[in-house]
Amino acid sequence: MPKRFLAFMLCLLPLGVQASPIEMALPDAQVRGESTFRYVGIPIYNARLYTASGGPLDWQDDFALELTYLRRFSQKDLVNSTLQEFTRVGTALPVRKDLSGCFIDVARGDRYLAISDGPNEVSFWHNGNKTCNLRYPNIKARFMGIFLGDNSRSRAFTQRLLGK
Repeated sequence: MPKRFLAFMLCLLPLGVQASPIEMALPDAQVRGESTFRYVGIPIYNARLYTASGGPLDWQDDFALELTYLRRFSQKDLVNSTLQEFTRVGTALPVRKDLSGCFIDVARGDRYLAISDGPNEVSFWHNGNKTCNLRYPNIKARFMGIFLGDNSRSRAFTQRLLGK
């Protein structure tokens, strides 16, 4: 009888329980700030910035940015808009093929998570599944700067993410 009870209880445990990508890559990370990005008043995505212990952003440290989409976008839309932003805030980067491997179509409620690993690598996760490691010189500052840099599309959005 006890063996059946134990087997029954084990069946109730969730399968595949594992730590989130943020917990695995940045064990002490906590939410620093949250904001909703709008384009001409239309909400596009909700964003969360995760930093060490929820402290101020330090570009020398690793951190994570999570976007939860509020509308549908194709892989092509995501790749093209990212490349356009690289050009808008600096110079074009030859990473189209790499980004095409990182991004897939998103629907309302889908999440993309970007986690930095030093200055030259950012890993991407779609709904908890890793899609790629993007490696390029200074890619952390270039990619994360789209959202968190001085030249972001919305100063108010960036300030809220930074917890200011």
